[in-house]
Amino acid sequence: MEQSPPPRKHVLTLLIPIRWGDMDAYGHVNNTLYFRYMEQVRIEYLESIGYSVPSERAAPVIINASCTFLIPLTYPGSVEIKMFFGAPGRSSIPSSYEMRLQGDDTLYATGDAKIVWMEAASGKSVPIPEDFRALLSAISA
Repeated sequence: MEQSPPPRKHVLTLLIPIRWGDMDAYGHVNNTLYFRYMEQVRIEYLESIGYSVPSERAAPVIINASCTFLIPLTYPGSVEIKMFFGAPGRSSIPSSYEMRLQGDDTLYATGDAKIVWMEAASGKSVPIPEDFRALLSAISA
């Protein structure tokens, strides 16, 4: 029996122009840029809900990240990145990403990153803020 993927909630879609300088010697967007694209959508979402990065208080940090490259992105165009959240734990929440070219339904890449709330002074994980949990529960799947 095939297992269905865990439920996730769409939180933001962002368009980022692909720059000529994003290309590598192979004529497609360099793999490091995919992580930058995911970072940008993540930061824009967190800042839009009041979590500035960096922060003097507890703040979200990444403890792991991955990307699966399905089809090379190339210049010119804009990459459309969709960000999703999975079920939160005590101090962490999984995020996932889908990347497409604007106007094309084809999936070009997928990514994942685990976000952990960390206290800046101690460097230790802390519970996810209740206001963030409430905001997440208000988002429909």
